[in-house]
Amino acid sequence: MNTVSRSALVAILFGALSIAQLAQAGDVQGKITATGLKSVGGIAVYIDAIPGKKFDRPTDHVSVDQRNMLFVPHTVVVLRGTTVDFLNSDQVAHNVYWPSVGGNKNLKHSLTIVSPGQKKSFEFDDLGAAQLLCNLHTDMLGYVVVVPTPYFALTGNDGIFTIKNVPPGTYTLKSWSEDGKPTRQSITVTDATTNVEVAIVSAK
Repeated sequence: MNTVSRSALVAILFGALSIAQLAQAGDVQGKITATGLKSVGGIAVYIDAIPGKKFDRPTDHVSVDQRNMLFVPHTVVVLRGTTVDFLNSDQVAHNVYWPSVGGNKNLKHSLTIVSPGQKKSFEFDDLGAAQLLCNLHTDMLGYVVVVPTPYFALTGNDGIFTIKNVPPGTYTLKSWSEDGKPTRQSITVTDATTNVEVAIVSAK
């Protein structure tokens, strides 16, 4: 068998294996029940770190705009290593910063001034939530939630979420919310749909 044929065979086998793995994956569907929260929307739900499994840094960037004196979207969830582009669609300058990541104040960072029409980017390599603030407009507030796996979702206004294409296995499912206590629970995923319920109580 010549080199070209071997390469083609390897490519075919690799593609078939990837398709087979995807076919075996299942979805995790769930709903948030909350006590004392402002909303069940915008809550991050994700599969925690998987021992022995590493994920490549995403090549696609995620965008957070500053529009009408708001961070849009208010909350984004990203895989560790993702680059977030901070845009400014307002007609005034903003000074984007976060005082910590995951509560670690050593990870504070400032993008300094982001002028109208300008973009500044940052790669988030540390796990946890970064609270986005603006020195120039103290009412502005947003979040970047950095998670260890690509298996995550953000709840809709109804509290419902779907995490797609999770390989079968037993995992720790975690949640983060702006004003609720973080949660964790064990789930077992099969090649069918796994239904879960996540109960969150206020952090106050």
